[in-house]
Amino acid sequence: MPSYTAPVKDMQFLLHDVLMVSDADVPGYADLDQGFTSAVLEEAGKVASDVLAPLNAVGDREGCVLENGVVRTPKGFDAAFKAMKEGGWTALDCDPEYGGQGLPYLMGTAVGEIFVSANMAFNMYQGLTHGAYSAIHTHGTAEQKAKYLPKMVSCDWTGTMNLTEPHCGTDLGLMRTKAEPQADGSYKITGQKIFISAGEHDLAENIIHLVLAKAPGGGEGTKGISLFIVPKFLVNDDGSLGARNSLSCGKIEEKMGIHGNATCVMNYDGATGWLLGDLHKGMRAMFTMMNEARLGVGLQGYAQAEAAYQNALAYAKDRLQGRAVTGTENPDGPADPLIVHPDIRRNLMDQKSFVEGARALTFWAAHLIDRSVRQGDAAAEGLVSLMIPVIKGFQTDKGFDMAVAAQQVYGGHGYIEEWGMSQFARDARIAMIYEGANGVQALDLVGRKLTQDGGKHVMAFFDMVKAECKAHDEDARMKGFTDALKVASKQLQQAGMFFMQQGMKNPNAALSGSYDFMHLMGHVCLGLMWTRMAKAAYAALDAGAGDKDFYESKIATGRYYMARQLPACAMHLARIETGSETVMALSAEAF
Repeated sequence: MPSYTAPVKDMQFLLHDVLMVSDADVPGYADLDQGFTSAVLEEAGKVASDVLAPLNAVGDREGCVLENGVVRTPKGFDAAFKAMKEGGWTALDCDPEYGGQGLPYLMGTAVGEIFVSANMAFNMYQGLTHGAYSAIHTHGTAEQKAKYLPKMVSCDWTGTMNLTEPHCGTDLGLMRTKAEPQADGSYKITGQKIFISAGEHDLAENIIHLVLAKAPGGGEGTKGISLFIVPKFLVNDDGSLGARNSLSCGKIEEKMGIHGNATCVMNYDGATGWLLGDLHKGMRAMFTMMNEARLGVGLQGYAQAEAAYQNALAYAKDRLQGRAVTGTENPDGPADPLIVHPDIRRNLMDQKSFVEGARALTFWAAHLIDRSVRQGDAAAEGLVSLMIPVIKGFQTDKGFDMAVAAQQVYGGHGYIEEWGMSQFARDARIAMIYEGANGVQALDLVGRKLTQDGGKHVMAFFDMVKAECKAHDEDARMKGFTDALKVASKQLQQAGMFFMQQGMKNPNAALSGSYDFMHLMGHVCLGLMWTRMAKAAYAALDAGAGDKDFYESKIATGRYYMARQLPACAMHLARIETGSETVMALSAEAF
């Protein structure tokens, strides 16, 4: 069975050497000293290793079962969920007014990674609840917040988001679910939603569904959509549970992965719901959940790769196969361990350099969200909005690739279920699809985010990269990082110029290159993160910090990324500059 150990040392490095959180001017960050963050992460790591990771294979093997309208979760999930609640892990970064601990979003992100790596399907029950909590916290009335949030913070009640319908996925303007206004101010919700993660289960007393539906007078398309709170059980004025609402789980989808999470078809048959936010402005309220969810899904991409990498590394050190080409390295054994072979090293370095770079990018984005929310920093909000499709799309694509690469280290054993490596790949695969398929993320990046607010956010990003490179002009040790980053950044800017020159007269020219642009930008982002991590590692070594091996390994891993991964930017640029001619050459009938 695969095992998992929280990468606390690497997380501490990011928090204190790279982001220097306790010195940051963000409200709440002053409390994040090394002792405190270490205690939180170490304790989360124990929960992950001792409670969640052992249930990962159980959830994959058993899945969820629908019995008489109730979904039964896998053996051990109920006890684990109670342990999570009792430990306060569901309330970590929630508002203290509603029972939360009030820690920064960054800390919630770090702990979230640990739990996702240990058991992604299990963590989705509380992760989706957090998204629903955020939407109600941001857009709900005082009465709604008082009624629902305390129980959602504690996860006595969980939450969902209901967008997709059988005939429409991304194109929500085609939605058919209806909301009919009632005399008492409530609405009757009628329709069917599909792919609803944690839509029904036995882990909580109540499930608070947030449902997109069309109310009268909204017009066509997404402009007519509103968002509604539709609880599984109606809630009385005193907070107690009342009658069962007119909604049900019609079936559980059979999926490639995340078997431990119930993916439901939800039927709403005149269910009672209440408007959340403004009428016909449901998309705005839902995107409070979507942006948080997309960062969380980007995290899932590298978190699954982290778990897969840890096990592939252990296997490569233990499995004896062949002899090192440069001479025997294990003379007392019949063969040398796999890790002596250059191609295995390449494979592991691909995984390690991606995971550590993606973690840095995600932590930085979470820091930007804290700056935006806690300080009202509009520049930070604009920058993280630009980054969200890159984090979601690039990191889940590469995270899946790395989970497959980890499986490859095992050879045939990676394909055998008893070793558990296929689960990481199967679970990671969904992250490329849900919360907006990655092709849609690329379209969002090129079609909306690059030009948002007159393009000032992408220009701010380019200025940030330029400033980072310039800051190290006097440090010869950084040349391998800054030279590579300069080249990649220029290639990204060149791709952007191509879109500007070609996009207006031929929109297909831009959209045909959008996926490559998302990956090109993803590589530049990780290149920026590796430059910052190298700077921090050199600074620690110069200061005589302990654990010299850790910092030297960090620098070596960064050099690998800059030399072996960042050159992919040239390939992506070359593809972009071919335009749309070859992409659109065939008629639909010729395929």
